[in-house]
Amino acid sequence: MRCFRPRSSKAVDEVDKTKAVVENHQASQSRQVSRDVRADVSRLMRPDDANIVGNVHGGIILKMIEEAGCIVGTRHCNTQNGDRCLAALVRVEKTEFLCPVFIGEVAHVTADITYTSKHSLEVQVKVMAENILTGAKKLANKAALWYVPCSLKNVEKITEVPPIKYASEEKEEEGRKRYEAQKMERLETKARIEEVVPPPPSPEQHTVGFSQSSLIHLVGPSDCTLHDYVHGGVTMKLMDEVAGIVAARHCNTNIVTASVDAINFHRKIKKGCVVTVTGRLTFVSNKSMEIEVLVDASSLVQEDKGKYRAVSAFFTFISLDKENKPLPVPPLKIDGEEEQRRFEEGKARYLQSKAKRLADKERQQ
Repeated sequence: MRCFRPRSSKAVDEVDKTKAVVENHQASQSRQVSRDVRADVSRLMRPDDANIVGNVHGGIILKMIEEAGCIVGTRHCNTQNGDRCLAALVRVEKTEFLCPVFIGEVAHVTADITYTSKHSLEVQVKVMAENILTGAKKLANKAALWYVPCSLKNVEKITEVPPIKYASEEKEEEGRKRYEAQKMERLETKARIEEVVPPPPSPEQHTVGFSQSSLIHLVGPSDCTLHDYVHGGVTMKLMDEVAGIVAARHCNTNIVTASVDAINFHRKIKKGCVVTVTGRLTFVSNKSMEIEVLVDASSLVQEDKGKYRAVSAFFTFISLDKENKPLPVPPLKIDGEEEQRRFEEGKARYLQSKAKRLADKERQQ
């Protein structure tokens, strides 16, 4: 009969050590996954980030949001073998500016990957504003962005996105529905591209032509990614600046960004291009203004290629008094069928957004 001797204490110690190594490796992998799907960016808000009354420009916040999304997206897409790549912004969902950020506060941006398809990923971002003198914190912004990974060897090549682990099947299904919805809307927006009509020579006050504004910018190296294409955050900052000028011309008061409807990046903008950013009022309610912002680009070197529509979006601004309380907005004077059509479309978006906010408030209660 064969006898089995109990394991020695030395053997038991070796087994325990092996178990500990495996557990530590698993924990390390778990922490690595957590790092791969989250990024944090913080910055002190300075005087050059704000308007004349100390409110930080919405474009500054949008640029920080895009940078955080690009970091987490690029980091995640490079966790697999194959071509090195850079996450390129293709769409920003509706962005809510929940409360203003002021000079001297620290903006903490947290970006999390919440859904991945074969060739794209969704990043949800939150911005917390911290008063470092009192320690008080407030939720300032929420946004959802979509990125695609572009190969560093060939910018036209879209690489595959590593899948993420979901908390539940329901979360994965919700993400898939968001993916399908934004994909459909991007195609519809691309089909609606139209030319910008210049304003009349001497437009009447509170008309679309009176406040319509444009900004021309030459794309330099500091505006660009490793691919020599413009950062999405740079473009969004320019768009917010133009929208702010339109709102200020209409109201003649302090104005701030309240929200941004979906921003669609139709085509890339390369270094050396001249971009024309145009903003025009489309709808005005009692206390808010919707401004359509269009970005057109043209190459200085390849003039034969002509001008093309690169980005489009709708910004919503509100008018504030000296105590940062909302003021009534002057009504918009409509002239012509085309302006009436845009006004009715803007009104539909406004009512839809208002209904969604009320539904979200009821769910929270």
